[in-house]
Amino acid sequence: MIEETLKIKQTVRLEASAAEFRQDSPLSDEELVKAVLEGDETAFSMIFERYRRLSIHLISRFFRQREEIEDIVQQAFTKIYFSLKDFRGGHEKSFSAWISRLTVNVCYDELRKRQKRSENLFSDFSDEEQNLLHGMVEENHSDVEKNLASKDLAEKLLSKLEVKERVAMTLLYGEDFSVAEVARIVGWSESNVKTKLFRCRRHLRGIFDKLIKT
Repeated sequence: MIEETLKIKQTVRLEASAAEFRQDSPLSDEELVKAVLEGDETAFSMIFERYRRLSIHLISRFFRQREEIEDIVQQAFTKIYFSLKDFRGGHEKSFSAWISRLTVNVCYDELRKRQKRSENLFSDFSDEEQNLLHGMVEENHSDVEKNLASKDLAEKLLSKLEVKERVAMTLLYGEDFSVAEVARIVGWSESNVKTKLFRCRRHLRGIFDKLIKT
């Protein structure tokens, strides 16, 4: 059953938004977790159907290609399945937060494997993208770093950061996670999150300034 459940490539619809993930089962998250741990793998299929779109939504913040998103969804739910014994409830949204944390951790591991730093910053950006950056300046955006987190070329800019910093920036500014939630996911203290993200914003500002002066 677990192998069938995790054949993501046959079932995933990438266009679905996080807000649409299904809540059809009358069973609570904790009841489904208990059922899986007692050997009912059909319950895991229900967990997958309930949370696959949330997982897709988060993964698509870091990866763009359909095939790689499908692969990472599979990795995420494999990790979720084998980690269910470690889940501890306690409040209404604890399971969705736990799912989110594991999914982002899988993204982090994959980004860390792939990370490579370009020696030439400007070669990474097309003329069209640099023109877009100039246009953003002319439109007088008051908070460039925050706005970049929701734009396509943010992926290239954020790739200039360390992986944990990129994850933290994306979650805080792109997904509206709280500082406390980000701290739990990346393993920093809340004060460290604030300090590091201040430095990240300054670093991105420096990159941005160099780009628009070319």
